[in-house]
Amino acid sequence: MPTIQRLPDLLISQIAAGEVVERPASVLKELLENAVDAGASTIQVQLEEGGVKLIRVTDDGCGIDKEQLVLALTRHATSKISSLEDLERVSTMGFRGEALASIAAVSRLTLTSRAIGASHAWRLNGDSASTLEPAALIAGTVIEMRDLYYNTPARRKFLKSESTEFAHCAEMMKRVALANPQIAFTLTHNGRMPLQLPRADARRRAAAILGDDFLTDSRSIDVTAGNLSLIGHAALPAHARSRSDAQYCYVNGRFVRDKVLAHALREAYSDMLHGSRFPAYCLFLTLDPAGVDVNVHPAKTEVRFRDSRAIHQFVYHAVNKALSAPLSGVTTTEPAGPIATYQPAFTPPRQESLLAAEPAIAAYTGFVAAARPAGLSPSLGTAPPRFSSNLPDSTPGEAPPLGYAVAQIHGIYVVAQNAAGMVLVDMHAAHERILYEKLKTALDGHAIATQALLIPAVFQAPALDIAAVEEHQETLSALGFDIAVVGPGQLAVRAVPALLQSGDPASLARSLISELREHGATQLMTARRNELLATMACHGAVRAHRQLSVPEMNALLRQMEATERADQCNHGRPTWVQLGMDELDRLFLRGR
Repeated sequence: MPTIQRLPDLLISQIAAGEVVERPASVLKELLENAVDAGASTIQVQLEEGGVKLIRVTDDGCGIDKEQLVLALTRHATSKISSLEDLERVSTMGFRGEALASIAAVSRLTLTSRAIGASHAWRLNGDSASTLEPAALIAGTVIEMRDLYYNTPARRKFLKSESTEFAHCAEMMKRVALANPQIAFTLTHNGRMPLQLPRADARRRAAAILGDDFLTDSRSIDVTAGNLSLIGHAALPAHARSRSDAQYCYVNGRFVRDKVLAHALREAYSDMLHGSRFPAYCLFLTLDPAGVDVNVHPAKTEVRFRDSRAIHQFVYHAVNKALSAPLSGVTTTEPAGPIATYQPAFTPPRQESLLAAEPAIAAYTGFVAAARPAGLSPSLGTAPPRFSSNLPDSTPGEAPPLGYAVAQIHGIYVVAQNAAGMVLVDMHAAHERILYEKLKTALDGHAIATQALLIPAVFQAPALDIAAVEEHQETLSALGFDIAVVGPGQLAVRAVPALLQSGDPASLARSLISELREHGATQLMTARRNELLATMACHGAVRAHRQLSVPEMNALLRQMEATERADQCNHGRPTWVQLGMDELDRLFLRGR
């Protein structure tokens, strides 16, 4: 019969190291968090061979007293908690007291520290934890780890290449640096310095790590409700990536990967981001430490909320509201410089609405198309750009966010001038978003206004389409359509949603009937409702090569500013881009 025996302390620590020390980046995480907890204002990291040969972390924090250095390498020894109540309200990054002991069990560890007020520093080697010797150090602590897994070669075989391990270490340092902009960080690898971050505010630190374009293409978030607070930046869908490598989410300053938060953020983007793209964000959630359990994962990367539903709803609504805000209510900022605010301080002269109804009709190829928006030229050809010489005079504080239209390029793009420079608008994508949001609002109110056609649009249809129309008359009516069977193999569109009257009725009807046949009315009006409305909006939006007058272009700009999520179309593509005067000057080498 097997004998039960107590394991040696070294083996216990090596087993624990298997949970805490997965790779060099795991070691670096624990050492960086200890430096942050020590109140450091400067942290320097030196790596060799991806951190496998050497990880040295130097900080200028409070240091460790001589009498406590030996205890620092003992398992379950910590200065951060002393009772269950402390554990339930952890506010520090580290708290278990296992990190240094686990690291020392699988590497050659040296700990040098000088406590505040001490006459000199003391050094302790992990393989002779009872021996202390004097050392020279101005202040703070230096922890040096060499030869990771030298005594457990089987574990070392699982490590990846030097470049891969270094990439994980660099990413770990960025995570800690994003949450601590008040600390200066320096990273060197094999004698080179790939990362140097001076002390800064949160915005400049985010720009330094994630790039100026991240801040330019994102919305600021600063929302508080009771003891919950969410601040940071959520990038617009146009900045989405093919990987989730630009998603930084923190809870009380701790980087986490939490299913509740991930789902809330995915839902916040669900109506703006399509396909397999991943949104980018850097968000900091703060709440009462008693409301979150951080002691659920050895690496402390997962948490458990006591009221996960409330957290989910708070994060979802905060991010969704920021992303959905109309342009007229958004503050425009430069990446890492002064904030430039464009507030529509006045109402420009009333323009013709791009969506206004007009009873005019036009014939095509044997059946009648729906009415076109007021003022739209029926011309479909490509014409030279038209310019306006009577732009309103305005100061930067008065200009609307998207400015005023000056031209149309190839019947596709609208060129406008605002206080910051030049704006380019994809008119089809912008109109598509406007229609989509209006359709959602109308359907939420259970009343999509219809526009009867003077002459019905008749088209040939297969028997299954005719059967679907007869079966789903109630659904078609709710969506603003009046479609009837008028003969063998023929359907007639008698009315369409008023918002889509400029589209081709037959094309709209075919698309809707196809969706009904494939998914059924129930699913189409619930799970796939927004996808259907997006398809309808795409069919009804102003088409490319449609020539617009200057008043029509300005009407489009004003409606974009008043529409939620107008920064991108229903497919996640940008609807407009800004070219600042500095960018234009660089293109033409002005000032050089």
